[in-house]
Amino acid sequence: MNRAILLSGGKGLRAGGDIPKQYIDMGGEMMVIRALHALTSHPQIDSVRIVAEEEWRDRILDAAGESSKAKIEGFSAPGKNRALSILNALNDMKNVSDEDNVLIHDAARPFVSAELISGCLSGLKDHEGVMPGIPVKDTTYVCEDGRIKALLDRSSLRAGQAPEAFKLERFKKALEELLPDKILEINGSAEIAVLDGMDVAVIPGDEKNVKITTAEDVKKLSSYG
Repeated sequence: MNRAILLSGGKGLRAGGDIPKQYIDMGGEMMVIRALHALTSHPQIDSVRIVAEEEWRDRILDAAGESSKAKIEGFSAPGKNRALSILNALNDMKNVSDEDNVLIHDAARPFVSAELISGCLSGLKDHEGVMPGIPVKDTTYVCEDGRIKALLDRSSLRAGQAPEAFKLERFKKALEELLPDKILEINGSAEIAVLDGMDVAVIPGDEKNVKITTAEDVKKLSSYG
């Protein structure tokens, strides 16, 4: 099975406003619903577990629609950081098989394409993990104490995106080995896999698959769509 985790537990404080960014309205639907529909409408995704605070769960279900609700496995509690939220979702999954894959996506990336999801899942045929990456366009430097120390070769640099896909049991084991303290230092999903020595492939990302992070991003939502 190809199981998905949709992370929607963040506070979204950098985006301003009175509610977390993933719940703002995007042309008649919440941002999280746009991301959810991208997952549930994909023919290769068998189930979706959503990480969200309890106060938002009924609203997500009410807005999801019947076809999406059929693929929602349930909800999990947000953790102190991304890694713990993912671990909560993995621990809550039922009837997990050694053959299962997990695709992890952010509610704050509402424009993910079916092609990108397919690419991540396809890459798992030959690798333990897959991450989309965008080439770094700007000249990039290593700086210390306000001074440039080195210039990086940007041809080998990639900015990571979600979704990221992994062999489920292998990835869960990598997460558990970071407990109890190191897991709090983790920022990205692929970081977990790389630290554990997993074979993670990078596929071409999508410039339209933007992450809505700041108040300025929110203002530009209509142009992204």
